[in-house]
Amino acid sequence: MFLGIEITEWVGYLASVALIISFMMKNVNTLRIINSVGAILFIIYGVMLATSLPIIITNVFILLVNIYYLTIRKNK
Repeated sequence: MFLGIEITEWVGYLASVALIISFMMKNVNTLRIINSVGAILFIIYGVMLATSLPIIITNVFILLVNIYYLTIRKNK
């Protein structure tokens, strides 16, 4: 616990901040990279919440879409 907040909550807050910052990016690739970091943090957060499947499934999908557009789609 740090400043009265559990580590699980800190991960959730950090994921939220990454997501918010990603939407302020003008460059789409930068947006997708930062958004991917947020998605990874949300996946970790979902696991830390004793496996919250809605959070995990949604963010795995978001992460896969970002990876697709950053790698496969970029090469076409």
